[in-house]
Amino acid sequence: MKAIEIRNKYLSFFKEHGHSVIPSAPLIPENDPSVLFTTAGMQPLVPYLLGEKHPEGTRLTDYQKCVRTNDIEEVGDNRHLTYFEMLGNWSLGDYFKEESIAMSFEFLTKELGIPKEKLSVTCFAGDEDCPRDTVSAEVWKKVGIPENHIYFYGKSDNWWIAGEEGPCGPDTEMFYDTGKPACGKDCEPSCDCGKYVEIWNNVFMEYFKDKNGYTKLEKKNVDTGLGLERMAMLLQGKETPFDTELFEPVMNKLEKLQNKDIVESRRIVAEHLRSSMMIISDGGRPSNLDRGYVLRRLIRRMIRHMNKLQIDIQELSNLIDINIETLKEMYPELEKNKEIIKTVINEEKDKFVKTLTNGEKEFEKEINKLSQTEKNVIPGNVVFRLYDTYGFPPEVTKELAEENGYEVNLIEFEELFKKHQEKSRAGSEAKFKGGLAEQTEETIKYHTATHLLNAALKQVIGKDAHQRGSNITVDRMRFDFNCDHKLTEEEKQKVEDLVNEWIKQGLPVVKEEMKKEDAIKSGAECMFIEKYPDIVTVYTIGDISKELCGGPHVQNTRELGRFKIKKEESSSSGIRRIKAVLV
Repeated sequence: MKAIEIRNKYLSFFKEHGHSVIPSAPLIPENDPSVLFTTAGMQPLVPYLLGEKHPEGTRLTDYQKCVRTNDIEEVGDNRHLTYFEMLGNWSLGDYFKEESIAMSFEFLTKELGIPKEKLSVTCFAGDEDCPRDTVSAEVWKKVGIPENHIYFYGKSDNWWIAGEEGPCGPDTEMFYDTGKPACGKDCEPSCDCGKYVEIWNNVFMEYFKDKNGYTKLEKKNVDTGLGLERMAMLLQGKETPFDTELFEPVMNKLEKLQNKDIVESRRIVAEHLRSSMMIISDGGRPSNLDRGYVLRRLIRRMIRHMNKLQIDIQELSNLIDINIETLKEMYPELEKNKEIIKTVINEEKDKFVKTLTNGEKEFEKEINKLSQTEKNVIPGNVVFRLYDTYGFPPEVTKELAEENGYEVNLIEFEELFKKHQEKSRAGSEAKFKGGLAEQTEETIKYHTATHLLNAALKQVIGKDAHQRGSNITVDRMRFDFNCDHKLTEEEKQKVEDLVNEWIKQGLPVVKEEMKKEDAIKSGAECMFIEKYPDIVTVYTIGDISKELCGGPHVQNTRELGRFKIKKEESSSSGIRRIKAVLV
């Protein structure tokens, strides 16, 4: 069964069970403090999981485009992906464990045709905070899962919370038995030998955790996630996602083009190309900061591995064409944005070629230093500096060293690189753990302030100035907008004064729900209008701002305090960035 068929079956099934189908949110989050990219289906629904009324009702379903780069260095093995699609369904205070589990079982066995004998499930084992989830286990038995296919695990496996505090609860996970032999008598779903593959996760959000412990929520939610690529792989009997129709055409082309056979490098090129194309299509651009840096890293890592395969990097345009043809039914936006995708990737390719040239010059300097000594080993910290500062691949350093009669201290490099990875991963996790817990009084104020800043920029710079992204924490806001010049001191002061004048006026912030076409006719602005559902939420601030937005926001601008621009700088080509605070 092809991936597009699985997606369509999923959405149709839950639509038949009373769910509204909502569109995938863009990969570039709007007004979300928690992450650089959309990393899960629940992320765009945070306000509604916290209690806001969703315009489409209490039962929702969608497919969500996701990017996670915590394990970017693992891409190349048989399972890791940076871009993936998550299928999900939600209950916002509607059904709970029994109906959720019954629908999951019905979809897996009847719609996808998976024999129940191939399914195993896990439930929360209970601890001093929360009891054993016998309810889920009993429901699984009731629908047809035998008792010896039901397992209980602790919080590390069967509990979900976004961050240290916030809504949380036990989950139940579904596993597919691949038929591989057990690795031992204790082989079960928690084992990572490959016999069992997790396919679906249903989270039952029934508790709230704070510094005092756990309390029961008044309104219980269900949040589920099913990985499309993984499911397609299993149903097609493939060993890896790279063997499915999603990757096969570009993998075959890479095999024909390569002059050196390295399957891991082919996978990295195919995966990073798809991921980069999806990010660019949704508005991402390479830079040296945050999501722009992630995109730059994906493109450059892809080019490095094209070099390892000894493939002419001018073939990138052809590879992009193959991917668009392969994926256009699932993601028509790729075909629509074909030229900008090619332009961005090829420009980054050209920059990276210069980077490699600069790295080689720095390498020669290090060799000249070593030649003045009796040492014949290039230290690991030198290899790491070339990699971290100049983007110079360590394998290239090693090859050049050997050509010059030197060795490389790769052990020291690996230690430094591991520390770098841990630091990066901690940063990514810190970004993600905000989630539900990050919707604080401070971040809500900053959400509203972005609307005022957007309106002020239109008055000072021109009506064609539009928001291109934002990032909010409890301490500050960061706002990207299109502009062809560095703001003058006078322009910055005008923007700041306008925002503060509107705050001082105490303008009401009015929330309305309306049809999307009516919102557009009324002049409401938003990013990615095509991604919004038919019924949208519009926030109007006095007569100076009207935008589609998920919220939440303050009720009156007087609540914001004083707005202060701390910095204005370039974000990427044609995009400027303002960093500001409320004091």
